[in-house]
Amino acid sequence: MTAAQLSIAFFLQMAAIIATCRVTGWLAQRYLGQPQVVGEMIAGVLLGPSVLGALAPAFEAALFPADSRKVLFVGAQLGVGLYMFLVGLKFDHREFKESARSAAAVSIGGMIAPFAAAALLIPWLIGQPGLFAAKVSSSQAALFLGSAIAITAFPMLARIIHERGISGTKLGTLSLSAGAIGDAGAWVVIALVLASLGEGPIVAIKAVGGGFGFALLMILIAPRLLAPLAVMAERSGGVDDKQVAIALVLFLLCAFAMDAAGIHAVFGGFLLGTAMPRGRFADELRAKLEPFTVVFLLPMFFTYSGLNTQLLMVNNASLLLVTIVILLTSILAKGGACYLAARLSGQDHATSMGIGSLMNARGLMELIIINIGLQRGIIGAPLFAMLVLMAIVTTLMASPLFELFYGRKARVNGDLPK
Repeated sequence: MTAAQLSIAFFLQMAAIIATCRVTGWLAQRYLGQPQVVGEMIAGVLLGPSVLGALAPAFEAALFPADSRKVLFVGAQLGVGLYMFLVGLKFDHREFKESARSAAAVSIGGMIAPFAAAALLIPWLIGQPGLFAAKVSSSQAALFLGSAIAITAFPMLARIIHERGISGTKLGTLSLSAGAIGDAGAWVVIALVLASLGEGPIVAIKAVGGGFGFALLMILIAPRLLAPLAVMAERSGGVDDKQVAIALVLFLLCAFAMDAAGIHAVFGGFLLGTAMPRGRFADELRAKLEPFTVVFLLPMFFTYSGLNTQLLMVNNASLLLVTIVILLTSILAKGGACYLAARLSGQDHATSMGIGSLMNARGLMELIIINIGLQRGIIGAPLFAMLVLMAIVTTLMASPLFELFYGRKARVNGDLPK
């Protein structure tokens, strides 16, 4: 396609994406009791080959030609990364310090149990034709599946917490902290698997060393370096265009650093957001960036992932059995382990169930990981489809379970809108 044709396709695609996401999100909120973000995830699948491509393949191919998907990919990474930067701007440092012990316990529990469950499943799954590539060993398969089970829908978790109005509460901060720690660990394991499959040890070294070094920089040094931005905002009577430009340049550099390290741009954005000065600067910066990010950029992330999702691959009883086993194992290993870890760290039953419900959602972070697995030849199309179904089901479960186990307690305490 020429540049002019790409431009025309992009405008039409974005009109379809935004309209579909808003309508589906509204329907999910009104009739399913789900947050807007879950409706947008479903919208991405509806626009992809699983629904639109199956019902009207010629129309889907014309709306999303192959050449144009590279543009959507870039927009998707920008949208999810910038959204996580905004989440980081609202991150409560004091609450994190108070709940650091619990966050570490939840994240560790949410990692150990999924990898143990994957190790138990692999002897059976490795014998099923088409699930894993022939070049993949049992240990590599176990590590990859463990990461897929352990991953949390970090961007969607943040969006659900934001929409529920619990961003500054102990539950919201604890869940975000545990999700960030656990997902970073899962990405490191994925890097190790890729290195063992011939990508080279430099992949693992960059992921571990780069991620750890970047985190230390953002936690220990960046807050002092960024403090003058708050002074500038006070002197100028608010956040002006120059300060917005500075913040965006810093975000892009941090997203680049984490992508180059082999982790993901979302962690660069999130960590930078946590390091930014609080008060007037953070509040006004969020007010300027959030509407365009949420309404225009973020839906590209959901749609791009949906375009790579084929749900129709699970088409016989044997594959359905494997799907059910993976789904149940994933729920027990992730949600159950996070609940137990939260209880053991001193949280009450309702808070622990709320944490387990939120941490059990996989969302599109799962889709990112399994797309890597499919592209790099680790898993086959049938397992890819099973893990997509697992991601959708566990994400759909998150909001109703959260409301069931924690909603009443939260409303009594004033943490949720009544």
